[in-house]
Amino acid sequence: QVQLVESGGGLVQAGGSLRLSCAASGRTFSNYVMGWIRQAPGKEREFVAAIDWTGRNTYYADSVKGRFTISRDNAKNTVYLQMNSLKPEDTAEYYCAADRVFIRIATLKGDNWGQGAQVTVSS
Repeated sequence: QVQLVESGGGLVQAGGSLRLSCAASGRTFSNYVMGWIRQAPGKEREFVAAIDWTGRNTYYADSVKGRFTISRDNAKNTVYLQMNSLKPEDTAEYYCAADRVFIRIATLKGDNWGQGAQVTVSS
């Protein structure tokens, strides 16, 4: 098991930026694909972004491509989500997820989840 703790959420105006962090502990962080999933009020959870263990391969939902950047620092056991040009429709609870298999992150079936960080974008 990997324990995940998100931070960095908050309230921002449309067009602004936020950076989410997810600190991991427990198993070897560098063995895991890391991802971000979000859930807006009244909607189902959706995949946002993922990064492989090397940090060289990243994947994004079309809705955030070009605006969000996922990165990781294996020395710090931390994954980040830099969110730029935020829109009101980005308002959601953002969850960090970890799994050894990418497809499980992309299909929202990862084994390990954080408690979530709220991001609110005002218009």
